[in-house]
Amino acid sequence: MHIALVHNVVAEDAPPDERDVLVQCDAVRAALESLGHRVSQRGATLDLDALCGELEADRPDVIFNLVESLGGSDRLQTLAPALFDVMAIPYTGVPTEGHALASQKLLAKDRMAAHGLPTPAWEVLRGSRCGWLSAVDAPPLGPPYIVKAVFEHASFGMDDEAVVRSTEVTVQEQIARRAARFGKEFFAEAFIPGREFNLSLLAGADGPEVLPPAEIDFSAFPEDKPRIVGYAAKWAEGTFEFDQTPRRFDFGPADQPLLDELKRLARESWRVFGLRGYARVDFRVDDAGRPWFLEINANPCLSPDAGFAAALQQAGIAFTEAVRRMLDDALRPPG
Repeated sequence: MHIALVHNVVAEDAPPDERDVLVQCDAVRAALESLGHRVSQRGATLDLDALCGELEADRPDVIFNLVESLGGSDRLQTLAPALFDVMAIPYTGVPTEGHALASQKLLAKDRMAAHGLPTPAWEVLRGSRCGWLSAVDAPPLGPPYIVKAVFEHASFGMDDEAVVRSTEVTVQEQIARRAARFGKEFFAEAFIPGREFNLSLLAGADGPEVLPPAEIDFSAFPEDKPRIVGYAAKWAEGTFEFDQTPRRFDFGPADQPLLDELKRLARESWRVFGLRGYARVDFRVDDAGRPWFLEINANPCLSPDAGFAAALQQAGIAFTEAVRRMLDDALRPPG
């Protein structure tokens, strides 16, 4: 088949989280070519008319969608699958509707709450464009809570200061400060002390396969340091956070009921959000052993050193085989 590998254009001086999509492109392209497909690579910008013309000229059988942002904004990434829908070209990954729900964290939380999926309480900046997406009849948040970007991914703006344990400044003021500092929309969410897990899902002929659960090991963190996977932990090589947040896949028998529940919830999120192809779900588990959804990651990172690839390795699934299954799911009739 002819596969168009479409990704967002990356500036030469872009930070590592933005450059990572090029690493993903190299890995996916190698897998596609090893499967015998012909690959054309296209960079997407806000000039969607130009991309449309290029794809019409290419006439690909399938698009492998690696668009993570457009015009420097993660908020616009959903425009890519929407364009592919309009062009009636099959594409890998989550469909437009599910993509829009998952990538906007407040919409995702609202949908989780509506479907009984456990998600921490949240508070939105009053008067903001997202202000109507607040928890229904929820009391104001108290510490500890974490202030997060509404649209941005890759732990954007996530540092130790994002976790607030003081009442000296109101939640509304904390949200406003982070928004002003980073120039994006933020909200506050109850911080769940405890363990952090991520579960990757991969499409199969009989539905999604949940890959082996991974837990982030925070054991090296000092007692007073927030146990979060912030921006430094993901992208700043050589930092304490980067070096001291390994993932682990080994668990004792006592954890099996928790792992089974995490897998059940991950499968349920696939259904609730209409996911397809592949995804990753992030959880926190409180001290009472109760899991809480943090995020639904549509089209998560496919770099060889990222969590999805690690989960594939644990499951004994070759990366090339995973790419083949993503393509198969893109061509599978819905329903």
